Amino acid sequence: QVQLVESGGGFVQAGGSLRLSCTASGRTLSNYRMGWFRQAPGQDREFVAAIRQFGSAQYYADSVKGRFTISKDNAKNTGYLQMNSLKPEDTAVYYCAAGLSGGAVRDQNAYHDWGQGTQVTVSS
Repeated sequence: QVQLVESGGGFVQAGGSLRLSCTASGRTLSNYRMGWFRQAPGQDREFVAAIRQFGSAQYYADSVKGRFTISKDNAKNTGYLQMNSLKPEDTAVYYCAAGLSGGAVRDQNAYHDWGQGTQVTVSS
């Protein structure tokens, strides 16, 4: 099991940037693919971005493509989500998740370990 802790959320004006971090413990993150998901009030949790175990490929939701960048630093056992050009509709609780191979990277069921989330609020 991987324990995940997110940080870096906060309040930002539209057009601003934030970088979320996801620090793992208990297992080596390099063995896991990592995903970021988000949940806005009253809505289902949705896929944001994912990265393969060794960073060989990244995947993004259409709504964030070109604005968000996912990365991993396996030496630090930490994943990141750089969020630029933020919009009010990006406001949500952001969760990082880890999973072994198998399943679709955009599918929440493909991830077995989750962080507790960090709030991102973007004002207009």
